Amino acid sequence: MTELAIGKSKIVPRAVPLPPTRIAAIGDWLRTHQVFVRRLQWAVIAIYTVLIIVPTLLPLPDNTAHMWNNVTRFAQFLFWGVWWPGVLISMLVFGRLWCGIMCPEGALSEMASSKGLGRAVPKWIRWRGWPFTAFVMTTVYGQMISVYQYPRAVLLILGGSTVAAIIVGYVYGRNHRVWCRYLCPVNGVFGLLSKLAPLHYKVNTSVWGNCPPKLGRTTKVSCAPLVPLGTMQSASPCHMCGRCSGFRNAIELSTRIPGNEIETASVNEANMWDSLLIIVGILGVATGAFHWSSSPWYIQMKQWAAHQLILAKQFWALEADAPWWLLTNYPAQNDVLTLLDGVTLLAYLTLTTLIVSSLVAAPIALVALLSGTKGATQRFHHLVHGLIPIAAFGLILGLSALTFSLLRADGIYIGWTDEFRAALLTISFLWSGYLMYKVLGTYVKGITHFALMLPLMAAMGVPIFTWVLMFWVW
Repeated sequence: MTELAIGKSKIVPRAVPLPPTRIAAIGDWLRTHQVFVRRLQWAVIAIYTVLIIVPTLLPLPDNTAHMWNNVTRFAQFLFWGVWWPGVLISMLVFGRLWCGIMCPEGALSEMASSKGLGRAVPKWIRWRGWPFTAFVMTTVYGQMISVYQYPRAVLLILGGSTVAAIIVGYVYGRNHRVWCRYLCPVNGVFGLLSKLAPLHYKVNTSVWGNCPPKLGRTTKVSCAPLVPLGTMQSASPCHMCGRCSGFRNAIELSTRIPGNEIETASVNEANMWDSLLIIVGILGVATGAFHWSSSPWYIQMKQWAAHQLILAKQFWALEADAPWWLLTNYPAQNDVLTLLDGVTLLAYLTLTTLIVSSLVAAPIALVALLSGTKGATQRFHHLVHGLIPIAAFGLILGLSALTFSLLRADGIYIGWTDEFRAALLTISFLWSGYLMYKVLGTYVKGITHFALMLPLMAAMGVPIFTWVLMFWVW
């Protein structure tokens, strides 16, 4: 807010400090309690370190082990059954607060950056395709080595990611999170989910321009994830750490209608890499990763391939295995993926991704073409953002399936599992439908608006159907 200071010949805008709202005061509290935040980060780092290292030092649990009497089982449930589903849910409620306050990789990378070489960030790191590429590669590799089941696989993937984050932080940037901004395998997913959150740091551009930095509630800001604060319109890159709260009296923690960013900011910010991550990465690859172990089609593909190899008297693929860090190989647990298993798994993931992606993308592309003669490509990417609720709830459903299966393995049965899953699928479909309707309404009106919703509903129905198959058909 400004008032006018009248001089002899001109009117000069002058910033007038305003007291923060109750919500904004929470952001200010985070800014003024960074020592507490650091201590919290070290506590999370300690827990994270124990969860990924200690189970690798112990024997693998046998069939009599339970989470209450076996450290490995307990760590598996806490990490995959509670930790990661909780992180995803937090993105939908608080934005990327996890990234800014508690993520061990982000904290360690920034700490390394404060003591490191401080080199300029090279162009190859700033490639916009990393969020999609890293997510797909990590997801596929995780399935090949059974990351949800075995501690060494967890240490290799997550521990390796952490080491990479520290190295990147040490070499590039100064007091920044270069790894988080560009290379983190879940950066893109977290950025998409945070668009739905009701909390965000709002930038008032008019106040920003009229308020000198020295007059804000905070006068010195170094944004760790390298966000250009003055032009920030999306919550995607913001780590919600609160350090910029009150800067120029123009940045404040604020509330908004959940998903409203899809209708507003996404009209300009949606892009090809977002669409690939949503349609191909989450709805395609990630869905296949959650499905394959229970899919009868995977079994049929493997049996057919084995039959062809036997007819050709080529038995090596049926017998050959690989080190555990290439393919799952734990003979004592009767869990070994042969070369045939690995190839079949890759084929299944590829086919699932191609089929689901095509069935989702085609109706949306048709609507984008029919809703105007110009800008069809950008309309397509904007409409794809409407699928974020379905993509987000699909990830939560996939990880919560692990939660329920781990509980069942220990004799704990949840009676409302089907109702919970049906509710999430219904909410995600309705939410995506609402966002699609609002986005489409910015391009067409009247009867055309309603008619073009039919192909969009068909596109939304495809990922819903994949979860119906997994939970109620197979």
